[in-house]
Amino acid sequence: MKIQLALDRLSEEACFGILEETHEYIDWIEVGTGVIKEYGMEIVRKIKHQYPHKTIVADMKTCDAGKHEAKQAFAAGADIITVMAFSHDNTIKETLEVARQHHKKIMVDLLGVQQQNRVRELNELGVDLVCLHVGKDMQEEGTLASPSLMQLVEGTEALHVAMAGGISEKTIGELKNSIVDIAIVGSAITSADSPKSASAKLKELISEF
Repeated sequence: MKIQLALDRLSEEACFGILEETHEYIDWIEVGTGVIKEYGMEIVRKIKHQYPHKTIVADMKTCDAGKHEAKQAFAAGADIITVMAFSHDNTIKETLEVARQHHKKIMVDLLGVQQQNRVRELNELGVDLVCLHVGKDMQEEGTLASPSLMQLVEGTEALHVAMAGGISEKTIGELKNSIVDIAIVGSAITSADSPKSASAKLKELISEF
């Protein structure tokens, strides 16, 4: 299981300070939507330049104009961009096409999706990476995103699955033997007294799975 560090609601200085502490223990770096809105594609470029061997996820939350936003993010150095599951199929198709042209990927965010049928439709469109997601405003402190979310991806073994929502040192064990491939961790690391220690501990716990 990989750790995707979500950098959001942070200053540019804080992003780089946290990455300096944690880069040894994380696998993917997510440039959060709020950070992108604040600093644009330039911060994606800077992070990719600083950490060229890390997979960079630009959390664009694309829901329209997929071709343009995909080109924009990939040109800046992103390896993966996020697209919302409720987007029109044509948006998802166009974004996938651009991703393939650049040998990159898209991650479809399932925020708000409640029907398994939509996940099957996405898979049929060619999507192979999805994110089970409980939004920040919906999370309960100290709890993991509902395990019932995993029912959305049952029967679609070809998918790679990321999960976001309340993952921390206290809850990561709930993902043992699950279908989750990528654990997306935000404030459990970024708000910790020692982001380095927090990320190291999570890496250690995952290694014991």
